[in-house]
Amino acid sequence: MSNIVVLVEGPTEKIFIAEIVVPHLAAKGVYITPIIISKPGQKGGDVKFARVKNDIGLHLKQRPDTYLTLFVDYYGIKNDWPGYDDSKSQATPEGKAAVMLAATKTEVNAIFGELNSGNRFIPYVSMYEFEGMLFSETEKLANTLQVPKEKIDAILAECGEPEHINDSPHTAPSKRIENLSARFKKTTTGIAIARAIGLQTIRERCPLFNKWLTTIEMLGGV
Repeated sequence: MSNIVVLVEGPTEKIFIAEIVVPHLAAKGVYITPIIISKPGQKGGDVKFARVKNDIGLHLKQRPDTYLTLFVDYYGIKNDWPGYDDSKSQATPEGKAAVMLAATKTEVNAIFGELNSGNRFIPYVSMYEFEGMLFSETEKLANTLQVPKEKIDAILAECGEPEHINDSPHTAPSKRIENLSARFKKTTTGIAIARAIGLQTIRERCPLFNKWLTTIEMLGGV
């Protein structure tokens, strides 16, 4: 059995982990607890590394037998994040993610290496947003939003795959969904869509997310 704390960006990510990821991992001997990144008087958003590193240190110190991971969006992340500036020179989401994760791991190890962060900390930054995963099954997304499926298919035809829907303020996954339908609510509609699509399909369509989840699964040894 392995215990993992996952620091998440906000309520939607917490619900996604708790309702969709937790049951899957529990069957593999991995028990993961989502906790929203803290800030006095506020929960969710404002993803600065200066803020997140405090929570990373707090949870690494609390229990030496617990792993720690992240579940935050690349879109909207602040430029104090390790590797952020260098990631912008990368042409692909895969390249951006690789730079960000390596730099984050290096920085955390420099600060918290005495807490065995090299073995216990698993960075993850979602490309480009949680909402990108909702494009994993266009028919279910279209049905829930009550919009023509062709409009969603056109977005994927333009971008290639869900994790390639980019991070411009006009073309990020959340902005595209909001432009399609005013009925979309992240914490309710978004979770309903993710549940309808299913974890397996999301993994098949989102290889960066799948790589992170596979790493977490391996901690259970089942």
